[in-house]
Amino acid sequence: MKRDWTQPAEERLVEYEARGGVALIRLQDPPANAYSYPMFRQIDDAILRARFDRDVHVIVLTGAGEKMFCAGANIEMLEEVDPYFKYNFCLHANETLLRLENTPKLVIAALNGHCVGGGLEIALAADLRIARRGGGKIGLPEVALGVLPGTGGTQRLARLLGKAKALELMVEGSVMDFEEAERIGLVNRLVEAKDATAFLEEVLAYARRFVPPGKAAKAVGAIKRAVHSGLEASLEGGLALERELQQQLFQSDDAREGFAAFLEKRAPAFEGK
Repeated sequence: MKRDWTQPAEERLVEYEARGGVALIRLQDPPANAYSYPMFRQIDDAILRARFDRDVHVIVLTGAGEKMFCAGANIEMLEEVDPYFKYNFCLHANETLLRLENTPKLVIAALNGHCVGGGLEIALAADLRIARRGGGKIGLPEVALGVLPGTGGTQRLARLLGKAKALELMVEGSVMDFEEAERIGLVNRLVEAKDATAFLEEVLAYARRFVPPGKAAKAVGAIKRAVHSGLEASLEGGLALERELQQQLFQSDDAREGFAAFLEKRAPAFEGK
């Protein structure tokens, strides 16, 4: 009997933990951590939990295990469902990743292992991508299956790397190691770590650098919004958005604290307000 992929999963496919100002969202279906519609329902729920939690300032996305961040969509599901389901599945995935992208909190993808196909499309919706040195391959090889990257890959990769380079990588179906990905700007930084657990601890330590009192998290969120939304508008429209966000920050407690600390020659103690 075929599974009804429209129904919520009985098992937890996504783990959520919030601690120290950081929400950790872990894809939990090893070894591939491939996503299905039920998993994306849980990803969506985790994003909303982090968005509404006033004590969460940074979101970290990662995968379970040593080998895979995410291998993309669940092929078993795609083989069993009809085109109507596939269209709505892609639509919901797009909406979920837009929700992640539009959340005014810093999002870091911690690439603990291979990050290919739809896995990279999830990572592209994050603000920063940090990978474990020597930890895996990354790319959008969907053309080898006769399809295109359908969860935002064609749009986000082109915006990140430029049209010509993104086209080259996608039509060739290129898969590269994390070191090459860092060289071309697809990965922001590499971390040396003996295993996936140590790697995640390093990423979480980095994430906590953007949590109050050390960092004005509200300003970080506004910078994110200005970049993501402003780049989709004209220069004039982007500058207008920048001015409005700056005016909101000028009225914040953190801005008052930041200016006072500067004048008093002390470290600021931000509250994210």
